[in-house]
Amino acid sequence: MATPNPTRFSLAMERTGQWVFSPEIPTDVIVAVRQTNFSLHKFILAAKSNYVRKVIMESEESDLTRIEISDIPGGSEAFEKAAKFCYGVNFEITVHNVAALHCAAVFLQMTDEYCDGNLAGRTEDFLSQVGLSTLHSAVAILKSCQKILPFAAEVNVVDRCVEVISCKACNEANFPSQSPPNWWTEELAVLDVDSFAKVIAAMKQRGAKYLTVAGALITYTERALRELVRDHSGGGRGIRSPESGDSDSESKRSEQRELLQAIVPLFPTEKAAFPINFLCCLLRCAIYLRASSACKRELEKRVTEILEHVTVDDLLVLTFSYDGERLLDLDSVRRIISGFVEREKGTTVFNAGVNFNEDFSATMQRVAKTVDSYLAEIAAYAELSISKFNGIAILIPKGARKSDDDLYRAVDIYLKVHPNLDEIEKEKVCSVLDTLKLSYEARVHASKNKRLPLQIVLHALYYDQLQIRSGTAADKQAVVAAAEKKQLQADVSLVRENEELRSELMKMKMFISDLQKNVHGTSSSGRENIGPTKKPTFFSSMSKKLSKLNPFKNGSKDTSHIDDAPVDLTKPRKRRFSIS
Repeated sequence: MATPNPTRFSLAMERTGQWVFSPEIPTDVIVAVRQTNFSLHKFILAAKSNYVRKVIMESEESDLTRIEISDIPGGSEAFEKAAKFCYGVNFEITVHNVAALHCAAVFLQMTDEYCDGNLAGRTEDFLSQVGLSTLHSAVAILKSCQKILPFAAEVNVVDRCVEVISCKACNEANFPSQSPPNWWTEELAVLDVDSFAKVIAAMKQRGAKYLTVAGALITYTERALRELVRDHSGGGRGIRSPESGDSDSESKRSEQRELLQAIVPLFPTEKAAFPINFLCCLLRCAIYLRASSACKRELEKRVTEILEHVTVDDLLVLTFSYDGERLLDLDSVRRIISGFVEREKGTTVFNAGVNFNEDFSATMQRVAKTVDSYLAEIAAYAELSISKFNGIAILIPKGARKSDDDLYRAVDIYLKVHPNLDEIEKEKVCSVLDTLKLSYEARVHASKNKRLPLQIVLHALYYDQLQIRSGTAADKQAVVAAAEKKQLQADVSLVRENEELRSELMKMKMFISDLQKNVHGTSSSGRENIGPTKKPTFFSSMSKKLSKLNPFKNGSKDTSHIDDAPVDLTKPRKRRFSIS
């Protein structure tokens, strides 16, 4: 048994002397709590603690002078307050000590069943009325339970705190009562990872939205891994490399690794739960901390599922070390791109008549352009090998690139940074290019680029001539098509004019027919009523004018002999109007 510390013994005796109301009554028992001794009175302790009473009653010694209590939850601090309660000394119960006090009271059997108004009843009242009434206080109590596990879980303090926290967190997420609305995520971030995991599981059981859970996880991760996660940018200058032999750094990395591996399994299953820059930053943390393969594969899978939202900067976060001076990992990037391409290929299986090698989605084309730009960024590092460069470039199907200009830029940068490559190695680097997909400006640049192998330069010139010839033929076809279109428009216009003329002639025919009927009606009326001549009507005037305009009168086209004599209405001539 360890020798008691005399300093602690004297301090405990001094504190005990302040509790005793009757200094004349000498203490008769020493209670040893781990390395701290308390000189107390057996009858005062036994009056409140059934545990102490049983120890005294079951002791084989007739006069017990020492009691060992080494496994009391909360240690000497909790026992000191419990002893104060037995002596009637006032002290404050707070959210920081109520869990330990309650556990100590239950351990010492200081319950209301043994003595009315005992310590366990007091702590229970505080928990119900104060401690578990707000989110902040419940979090503080749950955090204090970390030091008194597993006893705090056995007396149901942990579960009660978790239920209250999850309930109030869900309510705040749906109906915020403070500003900013996500203030509650900062409250949860102070918990240890095990307690936090219990709260997240309880929130999921309550039906919390996946974005609510994701928000809590992001805040917790940013706080727990503050040095490794900075604004989702992965910045972390001053962080030592994993190869450093510092024991303190290795111990810290081990703690961070365990923390990360405990956080990732808590992620909701929905693929859109987290932004891709946050996932890329976490993946680099996993690579740096040498996390388990399961942890890294899960993060890679989540990045793959939303790769269409990736940017060049996100991919660079995965690639470089925290100081940005060296390449960290390209295997993860390769697996992510490969997984995305395979997923796109599997999606096209359900589209009838679609050939993956010919028809590519807009998502695939966008990712291809991002990957080419990413290759241009990493090509500037001399430590990048040809196999790794080509290994990423060939993952993208050639048909997914509308243009190879970005890829050509990456190849050109790589050749510029690696000037000592021989002709065969240069051809390997350029083998990922398709010169047919280069723009005119890129082909002109390639034809003058001395860094390119001769074969690629000749291909660029050859394909440029083919494009020129194809352009001439296309111009001729365009002229013929334009002429045919113009002729078609003229034919349509002529048909429209003929239809309009036919319509006008039909209207004239109907008008003359009506006019003829009116003229016959007027002649019949004149024969029946002989008398003064009536005033010519509108139709008679029109008939007169039409007769004057007849170019075929008397079988001649000459109209000079037409006079203005009045028309004899008594004996009208029968005329036949016809339109042919």
